[in-house]
Amino acid sequence: MAVLTDPIADFLTRFKNAARAGNEEFTAPYSKIKADIARILQEEGYIWNYEVVTGKRTGIKVKPKFVDGRPVLTDLKRVSTPGRRHYVGAGEIPRVMSGLGISILSTSKGVMSGGNAKRQKLGGELLANVW
Repeated sequence: MAVLTDPIADFLTRFKNAARAGNEEFTAPYSKIKADIARILQEEGYIWNYEVVTGKRTGIKVKPKFVDGRPVLTDLKRVSTPGRRHYVGAGEIPRVMSGLGISILSTSKGVMSGGNAKRQKLGGELLANVW
C-alpha cells in the first residue's frame, strides 16, 4: 500500500475523477477532515450525500451530484499543500468564480466554507477552491 503525503488532495482528486467519469459513488479512506469537507460539499450542493463505512477498513462513501447527466462539479483546485501552507485572513478570503464557487477553509472553529468564515470574521488555512 502506498503512503499518501497529502490525503486531502487524494480525496479531492477521487471526487473530481468520479464526477468526470460519471460514477455514482466513490470511496476513500476515512479521516475527520475528509468527513468535514464532504459535509461542506453536501451543504453547498456538490454531492448528494456521504456516509462513514465502518468494518474491517473504515472509509467514507460519497455520491457526487449530477444534473441532467452532467456533474455539478466543474473543477477544483487544492490550494494549501503540506509543503506550502496558504493562510488567509477574514478579509482576504477569495471569491471563487465571481461567487459561483466556494472556498474551503480550516479555521480555529473547524472546517467551513469561505462564506461562513467571512460571516464569522474568521481566517485560516485555505484548503481548496471548488467550482
